[in-house]
Amino acid sequence: MNILAELKERFRRALAESAGDPTDLLELVRRAQDAKFGDYQANMAMPLGKRSGRPPRNVAVEMVRRLDLDDLCREPEIAGPGFINLRLKDEWLAGQLSAAVNDPRLGVAETAAPRTFVIDYSAPNVAKPMHVGHIRSTVIGDAICRVLRFLGHRVVSDNHIGDWGTQFGMILFGYKHFLDAAAYKSNPVEELARLYRKVRAMMDERPELNDAVLAETAKLHAGDAENRRLWEEFLPHCEDEIERVYRRLDVKFDHTLGESFYEDRLAALVERLRRQDIATESDGALCIFIEGQKTPMIVRKSDGAFLYGTTDLATLEYRMAQWRPDAILYVVDHRQSLHFKQLFAAAKMLGYDDVELQHVSFGAVLGGDGRPFKTRSGDTVGLEGLLDEAVRRALEIVSANDDAKPDGPELDPQQRRQIAETVGIAALKYADLAQNRTSDYVFSYDKMLAMTGNTATYMQYAYARARSIFARGNVDVEPLRNSGAAIRLDSPAERALGLELLRFSEALDLTAADYRPNQLTSYLFELANRYSTFFEQCHVLRAETDELRRSRLLLCDLTARTIRKGLELLGISVAEKM
Repeated sequence: MNILAELKERFRRALAESAGDPTDLLELVRRAQDAKFGDYQANMAMPLGKRSGRPPRNVAVEMVRRLDLDDLCREPEIAGPGFINLRLKDEWLAGQLSAAVNDPRLGVAETAAPRTFVIDYSAPNVAKPMHVGHIRSTVIGDAICRVLRFLGHRVVSDNHIGDWGTQFGMILFGYKHFLDAAAYKSNPVEELARLYRKVRAMMDERPELNDAVLAETAKLHAGDAENRRLWEEFLPHCEDEIERVYRRLDVKFDHTLGESFYEDRLAALVERLRRQDIATESDGALCIFIEGQKTPMIVRKSDGAFLYGTTDLATLEYRMAQWRPDAILYVVDHRQSLHFKQLFAAAKMLGYDDVELQHVSFGAVLGGDGRPFKTRSGDTVGLEGLLDEAVRRALEIVSANDDAKPDGPELDPQQRRQIAETVGIAALKYADLAQNRTSDYVFSYDKMLAMTGNTATYMQYAYARARSIFARGNVDVEPLRNSGAAIRLDSPAERALGLELLRFSEALDLTAADYRPNQLTSYLFELANRYSTFFEQCHVLRAETDELRRSRLLLCDLTARTIRKGLELLGISVAEKM
């Protein structure tokens, strides 16, 4: 159960006769900031009093009288000018926790109003290696997919790769003029990447090469036999390289429909835009002029070439016809904001009024100097290099911790490597997801691999610690779950942990509401902290009675399962030993 949603519903009923549409007021039902005031707090008496000209405290008294909360809460308390403080009944909390013990969904109900989402994320240009800039779109998009699916929505993930643009013209030009045949035979992707970098650098130094590169691109688009043959030869190598990175990140897509998939749809789309007077000619180009924007959206250049916007409109049309989504989310960095404003405005002109089109934007990954994260030579940092370095550093930490154990190391070299791969990649992903996605953040291996603070390593350690109790106590968890043992919340630490466990559903709904995975990471960090306090203050294996021992073991089990599920929804694995 989502406790916050249930409380809002109870207040909605209480407000039904006196507040008109209470939607804005219901947002004032919130988690209490200080536990001494209760678990939740409702602050709508003040705005209601202002509207009606009555003292807010009197409004609060009347509202409490109309509230039906006897099954959930103790008697509401009215504080100050009209704050309504709510404290959940311990027996109700314990009953909800006991129900979650054998629930594979941990008390999280599927949505009663499922929607169909198409989510466009990652979308690298396949002609060059993935770099640090791709980490944010890839992991944020994947986490959003996982959360929405778990909540019961239909999700279609589509990796709209760049497989048809100018980058291939650069590679074609490089292949024809600078190819190292032996290097290409040995490692085609590495050689193609070298050619791309070489031609890009030459174009910066010799602008006249731009025309030659564009000519190669135009020949490819026009169906030139040699360029088409080379493109078909290059593409599988490039896709294999990208797929290898996705496997390490544990990221999968339902579809990978690149720009080339829509190439044969563009001319007809542009003609329809012209015929419907959506696009008009300007200086030889065909443009969509959007009210309130100085820069038009160009759909066909004066030389006849199509642009990103053209392809994106064709992609949107295909998605609407193929999957009939309620929402299309584009997980793309904030620098593309103007492009998406234009795209969404053009989509409305085409009649797509009933679909939510959302640019799920995010900030940049910065280096310690506050600038975009680069190598010492000034190149963009490769994504696979980041993964390798994170795993290498994780292996050092795992090995050092294992070597320092009082009874000697427990892990063999293979186990250490496996844990390091899990911990290192988790650290990289979690460090990104824990940021408010619209903010820039500074990349730091030391911070992301720290055993304390809001890091994947801390979360994985909390999980492993919760699981280790069962190994140390030689407790078989399945019979315990099926024993019917009751959960008790006798101490403040037990109650705080139990309440936090029941807030999992709230955290997921907050994550989905604005497509922000950091809402889930913040919840998991708070849960791990509550568990740490519980672990320090409450004996589990040495509890005073068998009944209390079973209750606390079940709290440990629910904590481990919730952390594991929460991390899984972020695309992060756990390790049974750390």
